[in-house]
Order: sequence, then structure tokens, then C-alpha cells
Amino acid sequence: MPTLKNAINRYKDDFKQKVPEHIQQTMLDATDRLRTKNISQQALKIGDHIPTFTLLNATNQPIHLDEHLQKNNYIVLNFYRGSWCPYCNLELKQLQRIQGELRVLHAELLALSPEKPDNSLNLKEKENLKFEVLCDKNNAVARKFGLVYTIDEELLPVYEDFGIDILESNKNGTFDLPLPATYVVNKNFEIIYTFVDEDHTNRCEPESILHAIKEDIKNNH
Repeated sequence: MPTLKNAINRYKDDFKQKVPEHIQQTMLDATDRLRTKNISQQALKIGDHIPTFTLLNATNQPIHLDEHLQKNNYIVLNFYRGSWCPYCNLELKQLQRIQGELRVLHAELLALSPEKPDNSLNLKEKENLKFEVLCDKNNAVARKFGLVYTIDEELLPVYEDFGIDILESNKNGTFDLPLPATYVVNKNFEIIYTFVDEDHTNRCEPESILHAIKEDIKNNH
């Protein structure tokens, strides 16, 4: 079975062929500087309890976390940077692949990004995503999880050259983004699994999510 890591490595190989080395180095240096801030070490961890929230989905309908936890035994929260991020798109497509298995495990996936709902709707339709894609305006929820950072200034001209407009995408006047992160929480709002990384090219394998839920079921039933 193809893994998310394999898909990301293929994209990286293509990226290295097409993008000048000095730009690649600028991006790597920015990631190194972000790592020194240890944001991932300060974010919510296994055993912590998450706050409830209500966010708008891609069609501007309110989604209440507590209602969805009443209907499911587990909620998977995937924080992604935006539809402009190729690594996020690869990850979301792989997460779509496990939707059937999540339902069997009485689990539901919710994806969150600071993008405005119009962009989320375009992404949902383009990738034919069957799970809710939520607008975390101003990174309000991501901030409570301890995931928010500001894009390195040296990356701004690089993103501009790539045609990426963060300000237009998020409509909040900042260059703040969430670290890519995945959380699995149980009915008690308790985190049973987490994946957080400062390197935006590292992502959680969908199979790791399924394994965490199966292990929790095995240990608690």
C-alpha cells in the first residue's frame, strides 16, 4: 500500500529538480530556525484535555465539536496550513483514503486551517474530500493547542514567487500559521495520540491514526 511518506518523497524529488538550490536552502534554514523555538514541545500532548470549539465549515455551517464527540467515540483533528500547501494536499488525500476504516472504529476526522471558507470549499471539491474542512479563523483553536507560529520573513518573497498569498488566503492580516499537527481525542476530550512537527514536510501517516485508535479500544474494552 502506498504511504504518505512515499508520496511526499516523490514530490520532494520533483521539487529539487525544479527549484533553484538557493531557494531550497532558504526554506531549509527557515525550518531550522523554527525548530529552535521548540513549539512542538510546548503544544498539547497525550493525556491533556482539549477545549471544545465551534467553527464554520466550507459552506459556512457551524460545526460543534461536542456534538460530533457525542456521535463518535473518537475525533481526529488535523491542523493544516492551507490549500496552497502541496504537503497538506497530499496529507488530506491520504486521510480521505481511511475514511471507511475510521467510520468502522466510530471515529470522525475534522480538518482545520486558518483559510477562509471559500478556499476550504474549493479544496474540498477539488480533492473530493468527504470529511469536514473547518475555518479556524485567526488560528483561534490552533492557538489554544499551542501550534501557532509566524512565517519566517525570509520565506515571504519565496512564497510570493510561488504565487502563494497568505494574507489573501486567511484574510486576517497576519502571516500566522499552525504547525501541521494531528490529534486523536476520546469522548472525554482527552488526547490519546499526537503528531506535531516544525518541519512542514513531515506528516502523520494515516495508518498511525488507525493504530492509535485500535490500541485504545483494545486497552479499554
